[in-house]
Amino acid sequence: MSENNQQTHIDRKKRVRILKRMIIILLVLSILTPCILCIALFGKVNALSREVSLLNSQLGQLQVELQTQAAQISASYEAYKADEEPEIIPTHVEMAEASNEELKSEKTETITNVIENAEAELPEEHVHKVYLTFDDGPSIYTNDILDILDRYDVKATFFVVGKESEEAQAAMRRIVEDGHTLGMHSYSHVYQDIYHSVDNFSADFEKLKEYLKEVTGIDCKFYRFPGGSSNDITELDIKLFGEYLESQGVTYFDWNAASGDGRTSLLSVDELTANSLKGLTRRETTVILLHDAASKRSTVEALPIIIENILALEDTVILPITEETEPVQHIQMNE
Repeated sequence: MSENNQQTHIDRKKRVRILKRMIIILLVLSILTPCILCIALFGKVNALSREVSLLNSQLGQLQVELQTQAAQISASYEAYKADEEPEIIPTHVEMAEASNEELKSEKTETITNVIENAEAELPEEHVHKVYLTFDDGPSIYTNDILDILDRYDVKATFFVVGKESEEAQAAMRRIVEDGHTLGMHSYSHVYQDIYHSVDNFSADFEKLKEYLKEVTGIDCKFYRFPGGSSNDITELDIKLFGEYLESQGVTYFDWNAASGDGRTSLLSVDELTANSLKGLTRRETTVILLHDAASKRSTVEALPIIIENILALEDTVILPITEETEPVQHIQMNE
């Protein structure tokens, strides 16, 4: 073989080796690249999965709170749409701090006259009737609330639960003795148990009814559903429970104004007052939702302001719920 041919053969072999290496490299890259991408994508998917799990957990924690507040938000929507709201006046305490004793005396006399004479002097159809209702008691603040109501000679309605301490029983008896209306708000206040079935609901109802009769001597005729009749907790038709109450001769009451004190976040006294009064003059009958609970100190502080502003309104009285009271109900049982 000539020297030129031999060199050509060597060069050809080198080129073949180089080409083989390139092919091998390309094959390796074609295999490794998808693998690397898959690993990266897998890590990203895992990270996203963990984030979704965390969000689901947070969502689950918020779900119960949102469900229990849904009825309040829905029921008070009309009140919040009102364009006008009464001007909030200062309390007697603020007047006293301003050393205006003459104005304080005049205001007290006006409030007393309104309570004693409003219904007697005005045709019934022209009286704005306001019902202060307190859920979840008795609590450490029940006596404070009763003292405030007594100061203004105002009667209210207390939808209580089955608390068995001596203090709670004494508070229940005082509610009745002071002339307020005692209503039922379930014995346990555990939504999942109460609304699990009609049997569960009736057992809880009868237990509370008998307990209140034993403690106070009162055969209660009024009920407020935990979460209201439009709550999103029960999977059963709320009308089943309403029909049971009707069979027991008991009327249930919802609300059409809410102070907002049922939320987990605490509202200021000014916010609670404004919420309670919003749109009040646009309704003939207003049932205000308040809470009597250990965490609701701001409700106690707001109560005198709320009462004074209501009583200062023209043709307006504050009354306890009675058998003559027209029920405010989110869900109508006969529909």
